[in-house]
Amino acid sequence: MLFSPLTIKVSRKSLVPRHQILKVYRRRTFGEISRTCRCGFDETELRVKQSSHKGAALAGTIDLGDLTVNRLGFGAMRLCGDYAWGRPRDREHVSRVLHRAVELGVNFIDTADSYGPETNESLISQALYPYPPGLVIATKGGLVRPNRGSWVENGRPDHLWRAIEGSLGRLRLERIDLYQLHAPDPNVPFVESVGALADLQRLGKIRHIGISNVTVAQLEVARSITPIVSVQNMYNLRNRSSEDVLAACERLGIAFLPWYPLGGKRGLKALRIKQVASRCSLTHAALSLAWLLAKSPVMLPIPGTRSIEHLEDNVLAAALKLEPEDFDDLG
Repeated sequence: MLFSPLTIKVSRKSLVPRHQILKVYRRRTFGEISRTCRCGFDETELRVKQSSHKGAALAGTIDLGDLTVNRLGFGAMRLCGDYAWGRPRDREHVSRVLHRAVELGVNFIDTADSYGPETNESLISQALYPYPPGLVIATKGGLVRPNRGSWVENGRPDHLWRAIEGSLGRLRLERIDLYQLHAPDPNVPFVESVGALADLQRLGKIRHIGISNVTVAQLEVARSITPIVSVQNMYNLRNRSSEDVLAACERLGIAFLPWYPLGGKRGLKALRIKQVASRCSLTHAALSLAWLLAKSPVMLPIPGTRSIEHLEDNVLAAALKLEPEDFDDLG
């Protein structure tokens, strides 16, 4: 298992009434709320693993091969211009967001060469290099951007080789800790794309390999070629079409990175989320992230934002524990 179970027995007399806990949540700062214990039952099982960080570490940790990261990461895509195109208007603000994420215990940052394109990775290295110990930067290749509105698959081995070299240069690294195939290319045999990454891994360019936007069948094909430590598919409260892929990752002990983790805010499902969030005095984002973390021990959410305030709200989700009725209401 990824986490060590610890059972704590709590006396009913020692429990804080739930409405008081919610009032505390509304008025306390990040540092104060992260120290608040939420227990709703006589016997609560907490899955914990010691960490030297606070904040995001309250979500526990997860293994990516021989790397261990806190189970709440940061997706850097939105630090570019609108639609992940071009450079940000304020680079200094981007630097402050990234530094604040690290301060809050985030030690896993997800990016891609197609964000910008070829901009997002440079923003990360400009802000954080030399990187703090334990920080894992995961990037992706296999999508190209001919214009702002287009994302085109390119899984040709020669393209992936060039993409790796470009990412290494922009990130100022000699080896990428986690390199993910951004999407299967329908015009290139999947085995050739994954095989190219395996070749680059043998050359020391890649430490671990992940795949993204895949089916269970494609995951099995990739695993027949090389060890896979992560899968990144769309998954959130509203869209659970990758439920079978998540189940496969649980069975295999592979990290599952849900992209678009907060989902949208329209439709009947979004209305139910809003109702539960209001009842719990939580933001839509905090509730969505808390649900993901509770959904599976292999879940590694990577919410992204340009706002330090929103970043801090997102990290608060690491300390939240949903009541059973809230989890049931969300389906």
